[in-house]
Amino acid sequence: MVRRIAAELVGTMLLVYFAVGVATLSFGFGVAGRSLSAGVVATALAFGLVLLVLVYAIGPISGCHINPAVTLGVLLARRMTPVDAAGYWIAQFAGGILGALLLWATFSGSPLYDRSVTGLGADGWGDASLIHVNAGGAFLAEVVLTALFVFIVLAMTSSVAIPSVAGVAIGLALTTVHLIGIPITGTSVNPARSLGPAIVAGGTALDQVWLFIVAPLVGAVVGAALHALVGPPEKETPLPPVEETREA
Repeated sequence: MVRRIAAELVGTMLLVYFAVGVATLSFGFGVAGRSLSAGVVATALAFGLVLLVLVYAIGPISGCHINPAVTLGVLLARRMTPVDAAGYWIAQFAGGILGALLLWATFSGSPLYDRSVTGLGADGWGDASLIHVNAGGAFLAEVVLTALFVFIVLAMTSSVAIPSVAGVAIGLALTTVHLIGIPITGTSVNPARSLGPAIVAGGTALDQVWLFIVAPLVGAVVGAALHALVGPPEKETPLPPVEETREA
């Protein structure tokens, strides 16, 4: 359990450092230039690719949840105990905060960085949204995007899925939800990814972070329900033949 918790902490920290780092470079520093599409694609690929490689690196250790919403979905699917889930949540939120602090320490070395102006890739609505979506629209978007992502994770990690392609499918799923979600809210689908940068950035990001904790968790419930309804059935252990049963 200690190794699993450590893997979740390190994995979440790396996801925030690299993927949120690309988001900050693209939209905070403006390294993508005037092309909004370039920033969206770069950030979406960063999240998807980081998760893809982490699935193969730490998946055999902890399952590579690195997301409290995914852990909730796995818990609702009865694939882990509440005690284990609580340990994962603590590790994930701690990893998100550590990743944000490391990222802030890195960017603070640049004379171009101003926390109040450049930010730290935080999520938001209203003026903090690229399309100025309101709180209701942001909440709905996060629920739908998280539901899709959690559904894909549960489907690709079921006993009937093909383990060798799970990382690719899950990474592409995260990329996909970011392609539509970034212009709307910046895309959370991960409360730990949102809380860490919001704590460091403060201001509006911290005031609005509650939505990006609650909505993904609601989305995880919806995703788990969808998987239970239409997901691939789990393999059942076949009963031994009658003759073998009698002989035993």
